[in-house]
Amino acid sequence: MSEVKIFRVRGEIQKPAYRTAFIKEVRALKLEDAVETIYAELGSQHKAKRFQIKVLKVEEIKPEEATNQLTRKLLESKG
Repeated sequence: MSEVKIFRVRGEIQKPAYRTAFIKEVRALKLEDAVETIYAELGSQHKAKRFQIKVLKVEEIKPEEATNQLTRKLLESKG
């Protein structure tokens, strides 16, 4: 069975009216799944198309490094 990992994704949303940077932590099995999750979440929240979302960096982090409270609680409940 595959192990769920935590990825920290950095990037920016570039829309005609504004430009904003983001850092999000997501749980996924693979790096590609983490990027797909980012596209889905940010597209839904900000009404942004995929070409408007620029992913600059994706890194796998240790569970202890997670700053997102929900991600941390999901890991604690699993353990």
